[in-house]
Amino acid sequence: MLYVCAAMVDGAPRHTAIEFIPKVKTLCARHPEMSVCQYEREACRASGGRVFDAKGAEITRQIEAEYDKKVMRVRFRAG
Repeated sequence: MLYVCAAMVDGAPRHTAIEFIPKVKTLCARHPEMSVCQYEREACRASGGRVFDAKGAEITRQIEAEYDKKVMRVRFRAG
């Protein structure tokens, strides 16, 4: 497990592991800035959750911004 999504569900705390297929898990462990890794973390936040790594440190949007500095990223938006 690399990440946990922590959220309140019906007033109770809920912790759900963010799972990846083995090939993607290996990639995300080495390169957390990759878009597939960020997509899952962003999905957690969009549902009102907070993302934590396996050591218990929160992965905030500020940390994501630091990840983005490592790679040149171009995002296209439809519409």
